[in-house]
Amino acid sequence: MKREKFGSRLGFILLSAGCAIGIGNVWRFPYVVGESGGGAFVLAYIFFLVLLGTPILTMEFAMGRASQKSIVSSYQELEPKGSKWHIHGTFAMIGNYILVMFYTVVSGWMLYYFYSFAVGNFNNLSTVEVGNYFASLLADPLALTFWMGIVVCVGFGVCTLGLQKGVEKITKVMMLLLLSIMAILAVNSLFLEGGSEGLAFYLLPDLEVVKEIGIMKVVVSAMNQAFFTLSLGMGSMLVFGSYLKKDRALFGESLNIAILDTLVAIVSGLIIFPACFAYGVAVDSGPSLIFITLPNVFINMPLGQLWGSLFFMFMSFASLSTIIAVSENIITMNMEKFKVSRMKACVTNGILLFVLSLPCVFGFNIWSDFQPFGEGTNILDLEDYLVSNVVLPVGSFIMLMFCTNKFGWGYKNFIKEANTGEGMRMPKFFEFVLKYIVPVLLFILIIQGVFRL
Repeated sequence: MKREKFGSRLGFILLSAGCAIGIGNVWRFPYVVGESGGGAFVLAYIFFLVLLGTPILTMEFAMGRASQKSIVSSYQELEPKGSKWHIHGTFAMIGNYILVMFYTVVSGWMLYYFYSFAVGNFNNLSTVEVGNYFASLLADPLALTFWMGIVVCVGFGVCTLGLQKGVEKITKVMMLLLLSIMAILAVNSLFLEGGSEGLAFYLLPDLEVVKEIGIMKVVVSAMNQAFFTLSLGMGSMLVFGSYLKKDRALFGESLNIAILDTLVAIVSGLIIFPACFAYGVAVDSGPSLIFITLPNVFINMPLGQLWGSLFFMFMSFASLSTIIAVSENIITMNMEKFKVSRMKACVTNGILLFVLSLPCVFGFNIWSDFQPFGEGTNILDLEDYLVSNVVLPVGSFIMLMFCTNKFGWGYKNFIKEANTGEGMRMPKFFEFVLKYIVPVLLFILIIQGVFRL
């Protein structure tokens, strides 16, 4: 079977960025910035993004392009005979399934809120009623299942159309709309009366806050965000490398994707903080920021129904682009491993992941007594923990070892593939960085994440 290829460079960049850009960019990044000293955190984050995130992203692309396979088969194609690197491919595949199992549910929340704002359900609600709106959604397993089902159908439905006509074409439109909506929302927030205070809180370095929480905590937090923002370690990016031609060097492409991902994260803060400060609303973290705080802001704005609808349309695009990208990874892995057609892989996995997403749905209501990490936690927290704290960092560490050591694929093979084509090549000093510095940083992240330090 001939390997499909991207129709354009823009399609590759937008699809890869779409996979990386998710709800964490919007509700986690701005909050962590404000909590960690504003501009000081942003500078540390960008440093670690270049040092840590971009090279590992380049490795995923290089493994995919060199092998022309997804992660399950990629190791088998590139590893020395008799070695066992390919075992990681199976664990990475499981990680993709776990990610979709909870991401479909959260994406369903976004779609539901977009619909609710669009039809005017939030008009004239009180602060208490806005809080109850989210609580009533979580308590209703049928509503959660319905919206989750729509997300599954969209994700795997797009994949049935193929790479160029489906995944690339639709994600390209979705991402361009996402960026356009973000620009409109950011301009609106920046001109709100009192919004400048939120902007200062967000972007100006606050050394007193840095001193108070500790420089090391800010550094580790920035390193954490820089790594996790690109969804590295489970082959989600690797599969897109397998669809690439040899005409472009990979480090420059990785840098473009990291820049686009960071731009979305930073602009999200430009939307959120000025609006919250302008209306005197506390900036909370996690779901409460998106589903309780911001709806209250929009309700009090002139044309609030419009701004709320646009915001949750943007959030829906951000989450759906990730679902489509990871679904494509799952489909490709199934097509290679089980030698089935694209259509059969899409239908089978669509049904399977609908069923596998139900525990996350039920974790908020009929199975809410199961609290894996103590009071107030649920099945989504467990699934998120497994992906974020185990699958991604451990998988990235294994890939790093595979690409930099002679008992794996080896640095010479990796750098030859990464530097093939026109464009920015991997700087030579990165060999030392990747062999001796990045493994230590990743080890710190793994220990910190697994033991929830």
